[in-house]
Amino acid sequence: MQVLLTGGTGFIGSAVLRELRDRGHEVTALVRSEASAAAVADAGATPLHADVHDVDALAAALAATDGAIHTAAPDDGTNEALDRAVVAAVARAYGGTTRPFVHTSGVWKHGSGAGGTDDAPADPPAIVAWRVAVEEHLLAQDVVASVVAPGVVYGHGRGLPTLLAGAPRVDGPDGTGLALVGDGTQRWSVVHVDDLAELYALALERGARGHLLGTTAENPTVRSLGEAASRAAGLGGVVVPQTVEQTRERLGAALADALLLDQAPRAQRSVELGWSPRRGTLADELESGSYAPEAARA
Repeated sequence: MQVLLTGGTGFIGSAVLRELRDRGHEVTALVRSEASAAAVADAGATPLHADVHDVDALAAALAATDGAIHTAAPDDGTNEALDRAVVAAVARAYGGTTRPFVHTSGVWKHGSGAGGTDDAPADPPAIVAWRVAVEEHLLAQDVVASVVAPGVVYGHGRGLPTLLAGAPRVDGPDGTGLALVGDGTQRWSVVHVDDLAELYALALERGARGHLLGTTAENPTVRSLGEAASRAAGLGGVVVPQTVEQTRERLGAALADALLLDQAPRAQRSVELGWSPRRGTLADELESGSYAPEAARA
């Protein structure tokens, strides 16, 4: 299968690129710099210099492919504009065909709550509120499209778990420990990046439609994750809860409000697709894996 991939040098996109190549797919990866071109070429993809915001150029690139995956997520405030451009190009190039498209979302859009599944109603915090309308527009098109919503993505020492591993040391009633995100009672929906990459590939290969949660059944509390990071840091598992105000001051209000969500969804439709996450837990990664100091690693 000839696949067009955006974000091929990012945390999620680079894992998706590896998975696609391991499964025998040919990948064309959109890039904006020579460094990115070299990186995707080293990973086995054909680099294509293009502006992903350019609907005409993207539609032309899509026309030469059998399917596409969009994982690009710039950190310059243009996420919504980028996703709208990608959806417009996909609708133009893939509309009325059977060529599959996989779009990236995030579990935060569902807000706090336990027991939700792939099609749970949206209740997003401000940081991701824009996603809902874009995804509704995509799924209303005559396109074979799926929307993957990952949880907190971990693995290889990257992603949001670095906020736990690198949390400031503060004094608390039990001694010096790592500052928590909030009081730590909230649960995070999580997924290893390599397991997530397998879900993207399955969604593409099977022409999945609709919403797919990219989350495991783990749903650890932030306190348990912080304690694992604290043990790795030599602090004996001591953690210090923080108020909402302290967390918002440290991380910024928008990100803090998302990380304070209590989430425990069930990835029902993803599992029905054949997805079976198998990597180690985030707690283990924090205590003795890729996020731990060298001395603490197993």
